[in-house]
Amino acid sequence: MASGAAAGPARPGVSGLVVEGNDANFTEVVNASIRVPSVVVLWSAGLPQSGDFLQVVIGAAAALDGRVQVVSVNVDANPGLLRAFQVQSVPMTLGLVQGQPVPLFAGIQPAEQVRAYLDELLKLAVQYGIAGRVDIGGAGVDEGAGEGVEPELPPLHQAAFDAIERDDLDGAAAAYEQALKENPGDTDAELGLAHVGLMRRTRGVDPAAARAAAAASPDDVDAAIMVADLDVLGGHVEDAFGRLIDLVKATAGDEREQARTHLLELFSIVGSHDERVRKARTALMSALF
Repeated sequence: MASGAAAGPARPGVSGLVVEGNDANFTEVVNASIRVPSVVVLWSAGLPQSGDFLQVVIGAAAALDGRVQVVSVNVDANPGLLRAFQVQSVPMTLGLVQGQPVPLFAGIQPAEQVRAYLDELLKLAVQYGIAGRVDIGGAGVDEGAGEGVEPELPPLHQAAFDAIERDDLDGAAAAYEQALKENPGDTDAELGLAHVGLMRRTRGVDPAAARAAAAASPDDVDAAIMVADLDVLGGHVEDAFGRLIDLVKATAGDEREQARTHLLELFSIVGSHDERVRKARTALMSALF
């Protein structure tokens, strides 16, 4: 079977922006996502346009200064990964955050949409306190280069991450709030503060009990909001949106407004450019009118 493509996939063993994932090393690739989020592109040497798309993803990731690592997987040469991911067509793109796969999209997407998905992957990584970077200075050149370096974060951002790691969510929120006070345009601090808010609201909540309570009382706005927060925190964005849109349809008055307002807050956390937000906004408009 073919093992390469004219698109120039990464060579085995290369550290930096792009690494090659294969049947033998994929456990290491997964483990690396504990430090730095990864975007995995499964492509085929027999379908040149899928190899070309890999380069689109690499270009989008290169603009993020090492905050995302690209993993190139040629499915022709790696039947184990082909089966593991149940690949039906290529290219297929997914994320890895803290060792867990994150579905992204299938098929070829324009560069701006790829960047939007990568931004969402970074939001999820921030939520889990993952802020490592890979050294892209020699990406694709130096064999056996370093395994990645820790980021040099602004002091208040570092203080927030440190607070999250020691489970001091109030301290993390205070650090992000101070960062925003000093720089109101600090979007990373705004995003971090929003995710800390989610973590604070769901802290100590038993997910099973919360879901049972929402199922038992479908019109209970507070119960539905709690489950929606849990879903967003766990990456189940569409489930969260659908739950609150259904609630908007089923309620009226203050309860309806509470559900609508919280849904808009979740939209801002996920990001207005996300396709899931665009679809949910359309569904919300239909529910309201």
